[in-house]
Amino acid sequence: MELTFSLIQPIQTGMSAVVSVPRATCAQINRAQVDARLSGCACLPSLSTFDSALRELLDADQRYTSQIAEIIRRDPSLATRLLHMVNAVHRGSTKAPTNIDDAVFYLGVRQIRQLAMLTQIIEDFQKLTQKQSFPWKPFWRHCIATALMTREIINLRQSREDEIDYVAGLLHDVGKIVMASSFPEHFQEIHQRRAEVGGDLMSIEREVLGVDHAELGAMYLRKQRLPEVYVEIVQHHHAPQLARHHTHVAAAVSLSDMLVRHAKIGDSGNHAEVAFDSWLESAGWKILFGQQNETERCFLWTSLRESLERIPAVLESLV
Repeated sequence: MELTFSLIQPIQTGMSAVVSVPRATCAQINRAQVDARLSGCACLPSLSTFDSALRELLDADQRYTSQIAEIIRRDPSLATRLLHMVNAVHRGSTKAPTNIDDAVFYLGVRQIRQLAMLTQIIEDFQKLTQKQSFPWKPFWRHCIATALMTREIINLRQSREDEIDYVAGLLHDVGKIVMASSFPEHFQEIHQRRAEVGGDLMSIEREVLGVDHAELGAMYLRKQRLPEVYVEIVQHHHAPQLARHHTHVAAAVSLSDMLVRHAKIGDSGNHAEVAFDSWLESAGWKILFGQQNETERCFLWTSLRESLERIPAVLESLV
């Protein structure tokens, strides 16, 4: 499995790559037409499963690290990323692992599971976006950073969500990928207009296409028959207060998205400035931490800032 970005590396990280062609006005599409177009969008098997042998071992306990290491050795892409990740985590330490067995032991099965899912999911999504000019590498940096921050926020709440929180953070902007694949002309016009005149990205999406990326992503995941938890979180990651069943994970994804955009880690395509401390008034923060006192808020922000500062080094090993 070789995860590369050869198709997107020549593209600039700014939006200039998107606005290089003459602008064309696209007709808005109604919901039935959107739904019909999505029926022809490619299926992504990695969203629900990955290599069965590795999955079974990762569901076992730490006694199986040698078997896990052996399976990882068969996948050069995964092995390389594993060593890069563990060295990023142990940067500056003289005891950083130098082989697969030690890396598996130091990282633990949870992070390896996340790394395996990440590699597979990005490879599948790249197949959908090969023909659309967009800074996809910075986009994936944003998505992965959001996934990592979502996990950090859930940990601060001392709650366990298995892999739901991480995967939800990784997939929160899936609607943008689907839009680029199934509605390329609309996708280009949306980002062209956003670059030329500014404005709220989701409002422009609704004006040009008739549906925004959050709703589109939810529609796509439902067609893929993913668990409803992911459908709901993707649909409401900009308005977590509307989530009925998984409000706290939706709030964590929403807050993570804001923090990552504030720190300018990657590029989601949404260039609206996220001002310092603005997340304290966000729905996500109020849902998760609205009852905290000033001392607790200071501790939370210190922890979140430290997590944000670590993420760029981790991302270097992934994308």
